Amino acid sequence: MAAAIWPVVVPLALALAAFLWPRGTRLLAGIGSAAVVAAVAALAARVAAGGPLRYAVGGWPAPAGITLAVDGLGTVFLAVTALVGVALTVYAMRYFRPEAGAPASAEGSFWPLWWGLWAGLNGLFVTGDAFNAYVALEIVGLTAVALVALARQADAVRAALRYLLVSLVGSLLFLLGVALLYGRFGVLDLGLLAGLMVAGPLPAVALAVMTAGLVLKTALFPLHFWLPPAHGQAPAPVSAALSALVIKAGLYLLLRFWFGVFEPLDRVAGTWLLAGLGAVAVVWGSFQALAAERLKLLVAYSTVAQVGYLFLAFPLLADPATAVLGREAVLYLALAHALAKAAAFMAAGTLLWAVGTDRIDDLHNVLPSFPLTTAAFALAGVSLIGLPPTGGFVGKWMLLEGMIAAGSWAGPAVVAVGTFLAAGYVFRVLVQAFRAEGEPGELRPVHRRPGPALEWSALALALAALGMGFLAPVLEPVLGAAGAAI
Repeated sequence: MAAAIWPVVVPLALALAAFLWPRGTRLLAGIGSAAVVAAVAALAARVAAGGPLRYAVGGWPAPAGITLAVDGLGTVFLAVTALVGVALTVYAMRYFRPEAGAPASAEGSFWPLWWGLWAGLNGLFVTGDAFNAYVALEIVGLTAVALVALARQADAVRAALRYLLVSLVGSLLFLLGVALLYGRFGVLDLGLLAGLMVAGPLPAVALAVMTAGLVLKTALFPLHFWLPPAHGQAPAPVSAALSALVIKAGLYLLLRFWFGVFEPLDRVAGTWLLAGLGAVAVVWGSFQALAAERLKLLVAYSTVAQVGYLFLAFPLLADPATAVLGREAVLYLALAHALAKAAAFMAAGTLLWAVGTDRIDDLHNVLPSFPLTTAAFALAGVSLIGLPPTGGFVGKWMLLEGMIAAGSWAGPAVVAVGTFLAAGYVFRVLVQAFRAEGEPGELRPVHRRPGPALEWSALALALAALGMGFLAPVLEPVLGAAGAAI
């Protein structure tokens, strides 16, 4: 079905058009985001009506040709990327306006890279070929590094260079695993690999090196060292995209390979190792967020903690008795995190953009001047904490159900501690926002007015994270069906 290529072709064409026609980037942003959403919606409708799709590019079937494969899991990741991508496009159209104080060339550089990143993500979610998964992963990594460097400050450039090194190492480890698989089985198609896979030393080594590369890109503790500087120093739209979408690329491939291609291997010990690292990430990232002095750095360390919850579900996925709950939990948490974390970074970026600082101690009394931005951060924070009725609460509830069904009590203890610590760093910011200094009713001085584009786009994603809780009866069976592809 040729519908599988359009979510990749459209943003690639937009990246080229934005590079060749820099004066038309705003027009392209409006039309282009609608076109990408339409392409994703058409593909999702095809999958919903007829089941998984396979498309041989150029008419050459596997193993000689490249195959695109789209199922429920890929469609879910395509959809959330489209939703967050539209909000970030609207946000960036205002954020990067030259008169708003952005560097003169920042807007012209942002749009080709942004469309390239979107194309790489979509390509990753529709590929059915291991080598092309590497190609898409590399596109995502290189465009993300260049986007971080758009801040043009010394700290941002250092963070981008560190991110570049990490991205290249992670990609090369993944490619090494792909080469080992090709040398052993002679195919790259994921479906054929899954059918040929047998337990043995070489497949186990391939799984280990691919996992190391993907865990590095996903920033699981202790390989998270690159994430806080990169996410904290990047421009706000870039920080939101990195946290909400880019790290999900590694998670998506881990789910595909661990619980699809490498199904015949004994992975129980590995899943518990990843879950243990996830537990440490939850606690370590939360403590670092509590100690952070800058709001964007707090949100970045929160990402380290939230990534940990995703890996807590891996032992559930490997156990047939809890696999269904594990699938629903990991997808619900991933989607709720994407929406809430994008909203939190956008709100933090708006405050930095308008007030001139994101030092938490300097953000007192921002509520009267920025009620919508404060509301966006509060709603996003409530979802990250996991309070009802948000999507974060539903995801954590499913995770706890699976852990209890598996007879694990250490996992619920980690979730409880992480929830308590998350409440601490979220309410630390909100207390400052409500704390007034000076005369009663005095508004905080504002350097620049953000306008509705910055505030409403963040609030829309925060409300979507909240809406995931109310829509749980509808979304749960959808995500359950999508999770069956894991």
